[in-house]
Amino acid sequence: MARFKRLDVLNAIVEAGLVPVFYNGDVEVAKNIVAACADGGVRVVEFTNRGDLAFQVFAELVRHFAVERPEVILGVGSVIDPGTAALYISCGANFVVGPVLNPEVAKVCNRRKVAYSPGCGSASEVSAAEELGVEIVKVFPGTQVGGPAFVKAVRGPCPWTSIMPTGGVDATWESIEGWFKAGVTCVGMGSRLIRKDLVAAGDFAAISANVAQVLEWIRQARG
Repeated sequence: MARFKRLDVLNAIVEAGLVPVFYNGDVEVAKNIVAACADGGVRVVEFTNRGDLAFQVFAELVRHFAVERPEVILGVGSVIDPGTAALYISCGANFVVGPVLNPEVAKVCNRRKVAYSPGCGSASEVSAAEELGVEIVKVFPGTQVGGPAFVKAVRGPCPWTSIMPTGGVDATWESIEGWFKAGVTCVGMGSRLIRKDLVAAGDFAAISANVAQVLEWIRQARG
């Protein structure tokens, strides 16, 4: 069961403006990655559902951080069906993210008061997600659907829409500034933030530094 209330999760995401995204099948490495993100200043971390028995790794992360770093908010990504959403919510997921919009996933999440951010690639999909109760809509893949220009175009007629692009957000000032000036609420960042070479080298301090730098750029871009 989720340890955090949905409103608290959403507010934490909005406050930080950043959701680190990663997958690693090694529990100890995964613990170090989450800790590195927390050390860098972000409480909310998305673990993607990719490898075999990934939910077992996630469940262990939930158990570990509930004791060691209780402020950390763990959620799951790459969820496309209601069964998987229910499984991860039972494992303690505090939010659910998907590459596509699935109304049945929205129902499962709403029943348990868990935040759901589905991937949308058009204004119609964004509107459909909001009708299902989605507060922060994921735009995916960010670059391919039009980048910051897409965000700006959608928020023109729909200024109430909260958008989180994932895919195409670089760990550079230029990229961060471009997305936030277009009007995003937050950004999801994967391998460009949690770089594979740093994970392979066990350089988790560098990952923390990357997170801290991106958070500073977000603060600057927000003015």
